[in-house]
Amino acid sequence: MSRRLIYVVGPSGAGKDSLLAWLRLQTPNSAPVHWARRTINRPQADGPDSEKHEVVDDLFFDDLLVSNEFAMHWNANSHRYGIRKSELIYLDNPNYCVLVNGSRAHLPIAANLYPDLTVLHITADTDVLRQRLCFRARESEEAIEARLRRAIDLDLPTGCSLIEIHNNNSLDTSGQKLLEHLKKLSYWPKNASQY
Repeated sequence: MSRRLIYVVGPSGAGKDSLLAWLRLQTPNSAPVHWARRTINRPQADGPDSEKHEVVDDLFFDDLLVSNEFAMHWNANSHRYGIRKSELIYLDNPNYCVLVNGSRAHLPIAANLYPDLTVLHITADTDVLRQRLCFRARESEEAIEARLRRAIDLDLPTGCSLIEIHNNNSLDTSGQKLLEHLKKLSYWPKNASQY
Protein backbone atom coordinates (compact mmCIF):
# COMPACT_ATOMS: atom_id res chain seq x y z
CA MET A 1 0.00 0.00 0.00
CA SER A 2 1.29 3.45 -0.85
CA ARG A 3 0.34 4.80 2.58
CA ARG A 4 3.63 3.18 3.66
CA LEU A 5 5.40 5.68 1.42
CA ILE A 6 6.46 8.65 3.55
CA TYR A 7 7.11 11.59 1.26
CA VAL A 8 9.23 14.24 3.00
CA VAL A 9 8.96 17.91 2.03
CA GLY A 10 9.91 21.26 3.51
CA PRO A 11 11.22 24.71 2.64
CA SER A 12 14.90 25.55 2.47
CA GLY A 13 16.25 26.30 5.93
CA ALA A 14 13.74 24.07 7.73
CA GLY A 15 16.46 21.56 8.61
CA LYS A 16 14.94 18.69 6.65
CA ASP A 17 18.25 16.94 5.93
CA SER A 18 19.46 17.36 9.51
CA LEU A 19 16.22 15.97 10.93
CA LEU A 20 16.25 13.02 8.53
CA ALA A 21 19.88 12.30 9.47
CA TRP A 22 18.88 12.39 13.17
CA LEU A 23 15.98 10.01 12.50
CA ARG A 24 18.22 7.63 10.59
CA LEU A 25 20.59 7.42 13.57
CA GLN A 26 17.62 6.48 15.80
CA THR A 27 16.45 3.76 13.42
CA PRO A 28 18.32 0.43 13.56
CA ASN A 29 19.70 -0.73 10.21
CA SER A 30 17.70 -3.94 10.53
CA ALA A 31 14.35 -2.13 11.03
CA PRO A 32 11.85 -2.49 8.15
CA VAL A 33 12.45 1.07 6.95
CA HIS A 34 14.03 1.87 3.59
CA TRP A 35 15.56 5.30 2.92
CA ALA A 36 15.14 5.82 -0.83
CA ARG A 37 18.40 6.98 -2.37
CA ARG A 38 18.01 9.94 -4.70
CA THR A 39 19.75 10.34 -8.04
CA ILE A 40 20.93 13.95 -8.48
CA ASN A 41 23.03 15.79 -11.05
CA ARG A 42 25.21 17.50 -8.44
CA PRO A 43 28.35 16.52 -6.53
CA GLN A 44 28.26 14.98 -3.08
CA ALA A 45 28.31 17.58 -0.29
CA ASP A 46 30.56 17.32 2.76
CA GLY A 47 29.27 17.11 6.32
CA PRO A 48 27.72 14.56 8.66
CA ASP A 49 24.14 15.45 7.65
CA SER A 50 24.88 15.46 3.93
CA GLU A 51 22.78 13.15 1.82
CA LYS A 52 24.60 10.23 0.18
CA HIS A 53 22.91 10.40 -3.20
CA GLU A 54 23.75 8.82 -6.54
CA VAL A 55 25.79 11.41 -8.45
CA VAL A 56 25.16 11.55 -12.20
CA ASP A 57 25.70 14.04 -15.00
CA ASP A 58 22.92 15.38 -17.22
CA LEU A 59 23.61 12.90 -20.02
CA PHE A 60 23.28 9.90 -17.71
CA PHE A 61 20.18 11.42 -16.09
CA ASP A 62 18.67 11.69 -19.59
CA ASP A 63 19.56 8.05 -20.26
CA LEU A 64 17.79 6.99 -17.08
CA LEU A 65 14.71 8.97 -18.12
CA VAL A 66 14.64 7.42 -21.58
CA SER A 67 15.09 3.95 -20.05
CA ASN A 68 12.13 4.59 -17.72
CA GLU A 69 14.28 3.92 -14.65
CA PHE A 70 12.63 6.53 -12.43
CA ALA A 71 9.50 6.07 -10.35
CA MET A 72 9.47 9.85 -9.95
CA HIS A 73 11.66 12.78 -10.97
CA TRP A 74 11.63 16.58 -10.74
CA ASN A 75 13.71 19.72 -11.18
CA ALA A 76 14.41 22.12 -8.32
CA ASN A 77 16.93 24.90 -7.66
CA SER A 78 18.75 24.25 -10.97
CA HIS A 79 19.25 20.53 -10.21
CA ARG A 80 17.54 17.35 -11.39
CA TYR A 81 16.32 14.74 -8.92
CA GLY A 82 15.09 11.21 -9.43
CA ILE A 83 13.96 8.21 -7.40
CA ARG A 84 14.73 4.97 -9.20
CA LYS A 85 11.97 2.37 -9.36
CA SER A 86 14.33 -0.06 -7.62
CA GLU A 87 14.27 2.22 -4.54
CA LEU A 88 10.53 1.66 -4.10
CA ILE A 89 10.41 -2.14 -4.42
CA TYR A 90 10.32 -2.32 -0.62
CA LEU A 91 6.69 -1.18 -0.87
CA ASP A 92 5.98 -4.68 -2.22
CA ASN A 93 6.80 -6.00 1.25
CA PRO A 94 3.83 -5.24 3.59
CA ASN A 95 6.19 -5.02 6.57
CA TYR A 96 8.26 -2.17 5.12
CA CYS A 97 7.82 1.57 4.82
CA VAL A 98 9.86 3.79 2.50
CA LEU A 99 11.00 7.38 3.07
CA VAL A 100 11.46 9.61 0.03
CA ASN A 101 13.13 13.02 0.37
CA GLY A 102 10.88 14.79 -2.10
CA SER A 103 9.82 18.16 -3.46
CA ARG A 104 6.71 20.18 -2.63
CA ALA A 105 6.31 21.08 -6.31
CA HIS A 106 6.30 17.38 -7.23
CA LEU A 107 3.94 16.35 -4.41
CA PRO A 108 0.73 16.43 -6.52
CA ILE A 109 2.32 14.09 -9.07
CA ALA A 110 3.66 11.77 -6.36
CA ALA A 111 0.23 11.72 -4.70
CA ASN A 112 -1.37 10.82 -8.02
CA LEU A 113 1.04 7.89 -8.41
CA TYR A 114 0.76 6.81 -4.75
CA PRO A 115 -2.70 8.08 -3.73
CA ASP A 116 -2.64 7.45 0.02
CA LEU A 117 0.96 8.34 0.80
CA THR A 118 1.95 9.99 4.06
CA VAL A 119 3.38 13.50 3.76
CA LEU A 120 6.01 14.48 6.31
CA HIS A 121 6.19 18.27 6.21
CA ILE A 122 9.23 19.69 8.02
CA THR A 123 8.98 23.45 8.37
CA ALA A 124 9.92 26.35 10.64
CA ASP A 125 8.81 29.90 11.38
CA THR A 126 9.77 32.50 8.76
CA ASP A 127 12.24 34.25 11.08
CA VAL A 128 13.97 30.94 11.81
CA LEU A 129 14.15 30.10 8.10
CA ARG A 130 15.60 33.54 7.32
CA GLN A 131 18.22 33.23 10.06
CA ARG A 132 19.32 29.78 8.86
CA LEU A 133 19.47 30.80 5.21
CA CYS A 134 21.51 33.92 6.09
CA PHE A 135 23.86 31.82 8.22
CA ARG A 136 24.53 29.53 5.23
CA ALA A 137 25.69 32.60 3.26
CA ARG A 138 25.08 30.84 -0.05
CA GLU A 139 22.67 33.37 -1.56
CA SER A 140 21.96 37.09 -1.77
CA GLU A 141 19.33 38.72 0.45
CA GLU A 142 17.04 38.94 -2.59
CA ALA A 143 17.37 35.20 -3.26
CA ILE A 144 16.69 34.41 0.39
CA GLU A 145 13.56 36.56 0.42
CA ALA A 146 12.40 34.84 -2.77
CA ARG A 147 12.85 31.45 -1.06
CA LEU A 148 10.88 32.67 1.95
CA ARG A 149 8.01 33.80 -0.29
CA ARG A 150 7.90 30.25 -1.72
CA ALA A 151 7.78 28.77 1.80
CA ILE A 152 4.00 28.99 1.86
CA ASP A 153 1.63 26.67 3.67
CA LEU A 154 1.53 23.16 2.28
CA ASP A 155 -1.37 22.26 -0.01
CA LEU A 156 -2.07 18.65 0.98
CA PRO A 157 -3.44 16.50 -1.85
CA THR A 158 -6.73 14.68 -1.21
CA GLY A 159 -6.31 11.24 0.33
CA CYS A 160 -2.88 11.90 1.82
CA SER A 161 -2.21 11.91 5.55
CA LEU A 162 0.02 14.57 7.10
CA ILE A 163 2.70 14.71 9.77
CA GLU A 164 3.91 18.27 10.33
CA ILE A 165 6.99 19.10 12.37
CA HIS A 166 7.92 22.68 13.22
CA ASN A 167 11.69 22.50 13.52
CA ASN A 168 12.18 25.78 15.41
CA ASN A 169 14.05 24.40 18.41
CA SER A 170 16.90 21.97 18.96
CA LEU A 171 17.37 19.01 16.65
CA ASP A 172 16.76 16.57 19.53
CA THR A 173 13.49 18.28 20.48
CA SER A 174 12.16 18.24 16.91
CA GLY A 175 13.49 14.71 16.37
CA GLN A 176 11.69 13.36 19.43
CA LYS A 177 8.43 14.97 18.26
CA LEU A 178 8.91 13.38 14.84
CA LEU A 179 9.59 9.98 16.37
CA GLU A 180 6.43 10.25 18.51
CA HIS A 181 4.36 10.92 15.39
CA LEU A 182 5.96 8.10 13.42
CA LYS A 183 5.41 5.57 16.19
CA LYS A 184 1.67 6.24 15.93
CA LEU A 185 1.73 4.87 12.39
CA SER A 186 0.75 1.21 12.24
CA TYR A 187 3.67 0.38 9.95
CA TRP A 188 6.50 2.22 11.76
CA PRO A 189 8.67 -0.05 13.98
CA LYS A 190 7.48 0.42 17.56
CA ASN A 191 10.26 -1.26 19.50
CA ALA A 192 13.72 -0.47 18.17
CA SER A 193 15.30 -3.05 20.47
CA GLN A 194 13.69 -5.92 18.55
CA TYR A 195 15.69 -5.10 15.39
